[in-house]
Amino acid sequence: MDVIVWRTGTARLLPRLIGGRRSGPVFTTDRRARVELPPADIDSRSGKARLSYRRAAELFEEATGGWTLHQLRHSALTHAAEDGANTSTLLAFSGHTSVASLARYARVSSEALGRWQAGRDPAARKR
Repeated sequence: MDVIVWRTGTARLLPRLIGGRRSGPVFTTDRRARVELPPADIDSRSGKARLSYRRAAELFEEATGGWTLHQLRHSALTHAAEDGANTSTLLAFSGHTSVASLARYARVSSEALGRWQAGRDPAARKR
């Protein structure tokens, strides 16, 4: 079983998105679903279909002025790494199985590396 860990902001947002619903997709299209879709992909109250990844990506790019969901993934992993997440945690968080593939996503900035090093400098701790 996969374990999903939600950040605080996301956890607060979910009840508003779900709004007491017991089944069906959280994000739906702006039109009614095709009949051949599985019931889990259709909102029983509105009859609208689950939002596809492709359409979600289009809407995200429009709303953010060109940012992509893939860039959002890179950013989330980089921020987690800069916040001190270890390699095992980053691998689990990202779903990667190799450190080499993870390294392409989590790119720690030189400023974050400097802060990390300064926090571990024995001379700085004595002050």
